[in-house]
Amino acid sequence: MKKTFSCEFFPPKTEKGMEKLLNTSSTLKAEMNPEFFSVTFGAGGSTRDRTYQAVSEIISHTGVPTAPHLSCIGSTKEEISEILTRYKDQGINRLVALRGDMPSGMVTAGELHYANELIDFIREETGDHFHIEVAAYPEFHPSSESPKKDLEYFKQKVDAGANSAITQYFYNVDAYYQFVDDCEVMGIDIPIIPGIMPITNYTNLARFSDACGTEIPRWIRKRLADFHDDTESLKAFGKDVVTDMCQRLMDNDAPGLHFYSMNQTEATLAIWNDLEL
Repeated sequence: MKKTFSCEFFPPKTEKGMEKLLNTSSTLKAEMNPEFFSVTFGAGGSTRDRTYQAVSEIISHTGVPTAPHLSCIGSTKEEISEILTRYKDQGINRLVALRGDMPSGMVTAGELHYANELIDFIREETGDHFHIEVAAYPEFHPSSESPKKDLEYFKQKVDAGANSAITQYFYNVDAYYQFVDDCEVMGIDIPIIPGIMPITNYTNLARFSDACGTEIPRWIRKRLADFHDDTESLKAFGKDVVTDMCQRLMDNDAPGLHFYSMNQTEATLAIWNDLEL
């Protein structure tokens, strides 16, 4: 099976940020020749227009297929239908379908409450036009009742029509393979692509990991904390840790890698070049 390599961006807020993103996407295309890029979608659709603009400009600038994220929380069916029509008319045929987060101050979740309901709606509206990616959580979603329930929710998304999945980032390869094994037992056979987060800043990574339920193994956390203000040593250590993890994934037949680029090239390409892919 062909391995799928891809990169994720977030929609910039300024013209300067957009210019930087287009340079970043061009560099990543030249170096990696990715299958696709993806662009995130803010809580409750808060970045809807910026997501659409980023997707449009990346495609125009690079020619690389680009998958917008689409979340259902805080949106009506009519709004989602309009978004789907807009993307379909532009020739976009790949989406990342998510439940999404409730924006601060919003009291109603909208008409669709879960990702499987969003996928059902996308299929009702557009048939098989879109290749639908969904999220997977090898270390389980932080709000899940139990690992069993989390796997059941994931299967609901697959049964609704998901084509493949991208995982939350992780630093524990065993967690990923246990998740894949558990999915196989449940009859889930879509590709589950590991999400890869380069390590460049310990404080930000620790805060975000604690919030989203990703474990930073103690030996890694201790080493990263010990670098203090030595940014170059931290980046070098982080590159080696993540490259080694990616190599293990590739050696054990993972279906690809999805890099959370944070709109940067350096850290992602350092790992990519070490892997010699």
